[in-house]
Amino acid sequence: MSSTTAPATRSSAKPLIVAGLVAAAVASVATAAVAAAGDLAGISLDVSGAPIPVPGFATLTAVFSLLGLALALGFKRWTRRPRSVFVRTTVALTALSLVPDVLADAATATKALLMVTHLVAAAIVIPAIARRLPA
Repeated sequence: MSSTTAPATRSSAKPLIVAGLVAAAVASVATAAVAAAGDLAGISLDVSGAPIPVPGFATLTAVFSLLGLALALGFKRWTRRPRSVFVRTTVALTALSLVPDVLADAATATKALLMVTHLVAAAIVIPAIARRLPA
């Protein structure tokens, strides 16, 4: 008689996936809201003379949040300390994501707004996923 359950040493990935998807959705709405609030406050969303549409913030947040979830699933499967590896990696990637904002051909307030959206997304997604990874 064969068993179809996962070994006891590996927990199901479903809670991690669900948490990651929910966090991606929440972060997408949050970054779009931050961008819209900045726009309403008079902060330009133009980079290199082209406006970034508010829905673009949500779309890119969702894409990169899902990439973070994929990293977490890989770390869960292939590393001994997935939470630690995930947090260190995503914090470093978040810091790196600020570099293009600093270098962007945009007003200082626009650069700051872009950086805030990255930090808002990271503050939502990283803890939500990390909590569901084994220490």
